[in-house]
Parts: sequence; structure tokens; C-alpha cells
Amino acid sequence: MSRFDHQRLGSEVFKLDVERMRRGWYSDRYFVNNQQILARLAEAGARYVGDDPFPLAPGVDPHAIRIGEIEVEMQFFSRRKPFTLVSGVDKALAILRECAGHYRSDGSWHAAAHNIEVEAVEDGDVTPYDGDPRHVLPAMRVRGSYRDFAVLETPLLGALARSSRVATNVYHIMDAAAGKPVLFFPARFDAHEIQAMDGYAYHTAVRRYAEDHPHRATDSRVSTDAQGDWWGGAGGGTVAHAAIACFLGDTAATMVAFAETMETDVPRIALVDFRNDCVRDSLATMDALFPRWLAAKQAGDEDLAERYRLAGVRPDTSASLRDVSVSDTGDPGEDNGVNPRLVRALRAAMDEAHTRWTVPPEWREAAQQWCREVGIIVTGGFSPAKIRRFEAEKAPVDAYGVGSWCFRNDEETNTDFTADIVRVKAGGQWADLSKVGRGPSNNPALKPVAL
Repeated sequence: MSRFDHQRLGSEVFKLDVERMRRGWYSDRYFVNNQQILARLAEAGARYVGDDPFPLAPGVDPHAIRIGEIEVEMQFFSRRKPFTLVSGVDKALAILRECAGHYRSDGSWHAAAHNIEVEAVEDGDVTPYDGDPRHVLPAMRVRGSYRDFAVLETPLLGALARSSRVATNVYHIMDAAAGKPVLFFPARFDAHEIQAMDGYAYHTAVRRYAEDHPHRATDSRVSTDAQGDWWGGAGGGTVAHAAIACFLGDTAATMVAFAETMETDVPRIALVDFRNDCVRDSLATMDALFPRWLAAKQAGDEDLAERYRLAGVRPDTSASLRDVSVSDTGDPGEDNGVNPRLVRALRAAMDEAHTRWTVPPEWREAAQQWCREVGIIVTGGFSPAKIRRFEAEKAPVDAYGVGSWCFRNDEETNTDFTADIVRVKAGGQWADLSKVGRGPSNNPALKPVAL
């Protein structure tokens, strides 16, 4: 994690398809065309033969420039307002390290990473943007013979754009949640091949948020092992609706089986909306687990008791449904899906569940504590706006699970990266040269990188 330990991830982490990447398999075709043109001109020793070049340094003859070997400076940047939380830099550097170069006419590979100068921010750095495309802060700057990295522009941009988009989205989600844990649940909404990068981007956002808000620090919680691959995390989770269906729709029976078979380091979190009555199924699950917990405690078997400690319940009601618990009053639209009224109803019912049990007097306080330690994790269509509503209404939520919004890429969340050549080397001197409306920019956070 670069910003947090100032160590770059090694190339082996990313499992790159090096051979095909070098040949442009993953590149927009016009970049492959660029490289082929320059390669043939380099072999022929061709020079610039036009008559309308951009101005270069005084005294530099443009017709002396060997076009096939033109050296350029290219900057990579995002224009998301008000900032982009940059991620994917280490993968971009690995692509340059392993794939910069060109194939000689005899088919052999000429590695050129050692001839390329790179400056880059670290994963977890922020690049602000005020909306003026003339004032961008590059996340990466590359100098070298253009034909040696021309075909890499597409995968370089892709690594930066995808990872930074997810990281920035997650940061905004965490900000809305005011530091409460955010569970990363979007794996089912994209191809499996991208899970490791997405999980790393999420972890980058969690660590940057903790750095910016140390009093709100939380940990990373992903749902698949693949999402933790780049940073040493592991997937976590409890039960799915499919598991409850296997137990004939009986949530309590499902959780008893879960408690009795799963290791105690896996928290017992019940999914309680299967019957569209979250309060009923939460209480039924508590009714089933607490007596087992109490019996184990009374027998002095702490390990067994831990199996029956209910860590939380998770309502995941569809936005097209209105839970039975809130069906009597209120606005039908506002009360559909998981909503603050439902969460408050859950909290109130669970806090008082112990009053329904026959508990020895000396265990009544423990029973009350057992109930109040059951948390509420909400999932189902959560976005920063929806989370802010829950927080503003002080809904008793302990954690939020967020899925597809992490991948959001609309006008507001667009985190696409762009790469521009902004300088060329001519006569041993660097000269500004870019398309109109763009130009070289500086970023104090850029650091030299030895590929």
C-alpha cells in the first residue's frame, strides 16, 4: 500500500498477461498502428518531412528529428471534481516495467523500461480538480521513446481509471457513513477477473479515510478472497437467501446450523428479510440462539457459548416491497425496502427480546446485554445519498453494505483518466507540444520511480 508504507507492489502481484500486452492485444487498435508506423520509420531512419510543425526551441531544425525515435513526455490525469483518490498506480508501473519496449524485425524483444523516466503519485494520494482542464494534476508522467510505450496507453489508463473510480466512490460512501464500517459487496456486478483490483481500490479508500479521519478509523471488509488478493485480505460473510431456502425458509433453523458448524471467528449475522418480516425473523433467530448460549454459559463452556453469540442481523428488503414491520402506517414509497423506520423497529424489538424469555434472575442482565450487542447491518441499494438520510435520521445502523454504487460512473462520479503528450524532445531539449486546450502540468506529489 504505497502511500501508507511507501512501498510499491511488485509486478508479480498483478499476474499480467505480459506477452499479449506487449503485442497490443489489450490496446485500442490505433495505438498499435502508431507503434507500427514509428517502428518502420525507425528502421528506415526517416526524419520529419512536413512543412507545418509546432514551434520548437530556437535553433532546432525539425527536419533533423528522427520521427520513429521521437521522445515524448506524456501525462496521465483524471478530471473528477472535486478530487480523485488515485489507485492503480502500482499496476500501471508494473505494466511499464514488464511491457515497455518493442519487437525487433527479427521477432526478438527489446526491453526498454530502463530507458523510460517515470514520475508517479502513490496509491492513496489525492489529485484535486477545480473543473478547468488547463489545471490538472497528473497522477503519472512518462518520458521516453514513444514507440516503446505507445501500445500501453489503453491498459495504463484502464488500470488508473477503474481502480481510482472505485476508490473515490468508496471514499465518498465512507464519508457519508461517518466512519461506520462499509462492507464491500459489488463482486456479483462485474466480471470475476476484476475482483482483485476492485478489492485493492476499496482497501486503499478505507486506509485513506482512516488517515484523514483517525477518530473514525475502521477496517476493510470484503466478500471474496479474490478482493483481498493484492493486500492480504480475505473474504467474509455469513448466509445467503439461498441458504435459508435450503432450510425451507426457516431463518432461525438456518442460523442454528450455521452456529453449530462454522468456526467462531466467523460472525453470526442473520439475513432476516426472507419472509419480508424482519422483526419476526430476527426475534425467532434470537429465540433459537439465546437459550443455547445461556445453557453453555451456565455449564461454563465459553467456547460453546461463543458459537451462539448473534453478532448482527441484516435486512436486505427489496425496494419493491414493504416489510410487514412497517406496513401499518407511513408513506408506502418512503417505507419500501430497507428504511429508517424498519431499522428503528428492529432495534426496539431486539433490545426488548429478553423480556419475553424465562431467564434466572442472576442472568437477566446478561440476557439484556446479549440482545443489545446484536448489531444491524443494512444492505440493498445503498448510495451516499441514502446513507446520509439514515445518518441524518439517526437510524441505529452499525454497518452499511454497498454493492453496485461502488462502480458508479455517471456525470457526477466520472473518473476516466486521459493521457496526453505534452512535450517532445528535439535537439536535446524538451519543447512544449500538445493539442490545443491541453498542456504540461505539475503535481508536487509526483515522485521519481525506478522501473
